[in-house]
Amino acid sequence: MQVKVTRRKTCRLCDGSRLELVVPLAPTPVAEKYATKEELHQPTPSYPLDLYICRDCGHVQMLDVVDPAFLFADYTYQSGKTKKIVEHFDEIAETTLRRYNITGGLAVDIGSNDGTLLSRFKLRGMRVLGVDPAKEIAAKATESGVPTITDFMSLGLAKKIKQEHGAASVVCAFNVFAHNDDIAGMAESIRALLAPGGVFVFEASYLLDILDRMLLGTIFHEHVSHHSVKPMVSFLKRHGLELIDVQRNSIQGGSIVGTVQLVGGPHPVAKTVGDLLEIEQARKLDQPETLKKFSQDLQKLKGQLEAMMADLKRQGKTIWGFGAARSGTTLIAQMNLAKVITHIVDDSPDKQNKFSPGDHIPILPTKALYEQMPDYVFILAWIHAQPIINNNRAYLERGGRFILCVPEIRVVGPDDLEKK
Repeated sequence: MQVKVTRRKTCRLCDGSRLELVVPLAPTPVAEKYATKEELHQPTPSYPLDLYICRDCGHVQMLDVVDPAFLFADYTYQSGKTKKIVEHFDEIAETTLRRYNITGGLAVDIGSNDGTLLSRFKLRGMRVLGVDPAKEIAAKATESGVPTITDFMSLGLAKKIKQEHGAASVVCAFNVFAHNDDIAGMAESIRALLAPGGVFVFEASYLLDILDRMLLGTIFHEHVSHHSVKPMVSFLKRHGLELIDVQRNSIQGGSIVGTVQLVGGPHPVAKTVGDLLEIEQARKLDQPETLKKFSQDLQKLKGQLEAMMADLKRQGKTIWGFGAARSGTTLIAQMNLAKVITHIVDDSPDKQNKFSPGDHIPILPTKALYEQMPDYVFILAWIHAQPIINNNRAYLERGGRFILCVPEIRVVGPDDLEKK
């Protein structure tokens, strides 16, 4: 299948042309595109994941953009299936409405997924409307009581929503603000849609956490941007928007939740914005050398892991993977695990009895762990590492071992059970 891939020549935040390669990575297949047995004969193309920094504004990004229509056509992730995310969204809705004294009106979520976030606003008396290009998930959200438009957000759609439903008191974009190649167009859409005094709330993986925690698994084709505060502040100003608050959290290994208003809006800028700008300056987050050091650390980690895996193979040990996750595709490709991991187990029935993208590693139900007892299991779904370990103590008790590789290589075995 031929998939359209375009290559940017300018920064997607400031439109500058001084772009420098800082983290070269191996091309990978698109994650979540699991193959059936009938599709194994079909070749699976790989696409670049290289990261560049803008020398003008400091924004870190991919320049190669895989057609979003292909990326999100059969998107499987659903927010409502993760208890921690549901609780997080509930807190976001409560805090946003209380802090900015919003007592009613319209809440619009860009990339609304299964409607979980909007459902929390609906519980608090808001009218809600979702926008999401994933047809099946959007349909399920609508059926559940969260009306959802199956489309990508655009300025034309924003104007239409405003005409038909009124201006939005709240606009959200959670873990999708990093997905959009035309982020300038999204900003213009948000500005057109926001009511005076309304707020735009977004969440994105935070570049500082990616570097500090070696979050290689968060680099995949949907994430065309890796955000930090300094470039975001100047970008928003250019589009008539103002960052008024930013909070760090542990979601996705480390994220920021930013709150934005129209320039000249009624809300003061919180101290949190200046605090993070100072931290980023001290850490030289907008300098190429900082990202290049991250790339060197990744290569060092890869070398250590390859040596470890080669030693285990020499000993005749069996190695499986746990979690058919987006992060898994990146980890397998970048850490050279395709010929090491022979099987992957996953709790999701939708992924079981299929094969991983590109490498075609068979995906089995989790019960296969206990039926075949591989010696080691490499945790590919790194975000859920602790729950995976906690839920599979029986595997450890029977002598199995889990391997984690971020931020450093760690083996969890039976002797570690007492430490939990």
